[in-house]
Amino acid sequence: MRWNRRGGRSSDVVDARGGGLRPGVAVPGGIGLAGVIVYLLIQVLSGGGGSAPAFGVDDPFSQGVQPPGGTRGIPAGEDPERDLKNFSTYVFSRTLNTWAPIFAASGEPFARAKVVLYRGAVSTGCGGASSAVGPFYCPADQRVYLDLGFYGDMERQLGAPGDFAWAYVIAHEVGHHVQQQLGTGDQVRRLQQERPGEANDLSVRIELQADCYAGVWAHSVYAAGDLEDGDVREATTAAAAVGDDRLQRRATGRVNPDSFTHGSSEQRTEWFNRGRAEGDPADCDTFSPDAV
Repeated sequence: MRWNRRGGRSSDVVDARGGGLRPGVAVPGGIGLAGVIVYLLIQVLSGGGGSAPAFGVDDPFSQGVQPPGGTRGIPAGEDPERDLKNFSTYVFSRTLNTWAPIFAASGEPFARAKVVLYRGAVSTGCGGASSAVGPFYCPADQRVYLDLGFYGDMERQLGAPGDFAWAYVIAHEVGHHVQQQLGTGDQVRRLQQERPGEANDLSVRIELQADCYAGVWAHSVYAAGDLEDGDVREATTAAAAVGDDRLQRRATGRVNPDSFTHGSSEQRTEWFNRGRAEGDPADCDTFSPDAV
């Protein structure tokens, strides 16, 4: 992905690295790309300590995922974390810039979110969060939380490397902010409390919609001429990597669709591509009865 290395808007980012809470606490109210599922898988597959590789090298998911010519990562430079911070901020700001005129055209107000960059653990409006929960959006403070270490985890533990894979993660979390602005997030949380038997299905639908919204942003990158060869494959590989079926199969060898909370690999890829096709948020209705 072509990007401006000066980064995004400084007012959009809160750099909380070097501070935060002790590791090991979980966030109760955030909405994440893979969330605690990834953490539990790492614990199960590493024997509970989280220090061993999460996925074996002989596993088919960890093979053949790179686009032709190899995977482009964030340029290292003298300070790799600085480059990753600038890229993350740029993608975050640009995603907000994509949604602001969409809201304006419909006459709806749009409040910019903020992205909080942290390491290890952080205090949020949804409670204390450790890096184990993965990237997430907290509706209580309207902030996206990113532990920059997850960029490396995506390659090592999920088999989903590349700069546009990381961009997809950020755009997905901004998608949750869009849902919050539209009132969708509050409606779903209320319905989950009123209809606990439908809670998982509602969770899947809101996550797939966030994937579709990430695709809307990806379309804007294409329209601006900033997509590079292999970018779309990086994003769809990341979307498939955090499908419930793939994560469950790796953890237990079995798949239980009734326990899905984020959608299957096929569903996540499909809805990302729906948003990407035309860049129209109207194509992201995952709440129609048979949409998913």
